[in-house]
Amino acid sequence: MATPHINAAPGDFADTVLMPGDPLRAKYIVDTYLEDVRQVNDVRNMFGYTGTYKGRKISVMGHGMGIPSVSIYAKELITDYGVKSLIRVGSCGAVRDDVNVRDVVIGMGASTDSKVNRMRFNDHDFAAIADFDLTLHAVAAAKAHNVPVKVGNMFSADLFYNPQTEMAEMLKRYGIVGVEMEAAGLYGVAAEFGARAMTICTVSDHILKGDSLSSADRQTTFDDMMLIALDTVLRDDAARA
Repeated sequence: MATPHINAAPGDFADTVLMPGDPLRAKYIVDTYLEDVRQVNDVRNMFGYTGTYKGRKISVMGHGMGIPSVSIYAKELITDYGVKSLIRVGSCGAVRDDVNVRDVVIGMGASTDSKVNRMRFNDHDFAAIADFDLTLHAVAAAKAHNVPVKVGNMFSADLFYNPQTEMAEMLKRYGIVGVEMEAAGLYGVAAEFGARAMTICTVSDHILKGDSLSSADRQTTFDDMMLIALDTVLRDDAARA
């Protein structure tokens, strides 16, 4: 049964979905890494695909920008299409001195200035954390590919252009590994509806240093992150077999 935002048929999605923000990045991922690909969603041009990676059925679908957007797609994938694991593969900004452009970071947790998790948690604080096993396998996958990663707390912002310019220095002081706009919402949806979630990001810009990648680089040069994410799925399968 199609949802208001996804027109896939039942069974079109694999139990694990990789989710970049940009639907064109979803297309790049499947064109580069998957075999036997078919498109399963095109509503609002938020492209979704299903194919295989080393024989394993995997889906890839964009989630748009911001917590409201990712929350819609994640909820419908879980409740209407039976998806069990969601791995966000996106970009983020850096604030720490030891995190640089093109570095890969893993969001073990995600703080936020959004109220969405308080809304779902009876106005109490909710610790938005990634699934432990997915995180563990992602770290192992990074080591296997000789890709250094930083693992820690991300910050999911509601505003891209934040008028509170002092925030970046505060986030640096608290050791935030990456600033983005979705992880805390994704983790809240997964917790509410009984799925697993994790976020892997490539640093696209350094908020304090001013370094950045072009939009074209963001779409096509995040290969280390993608190999880690795909290997994470295989390692998770092996551990759960």
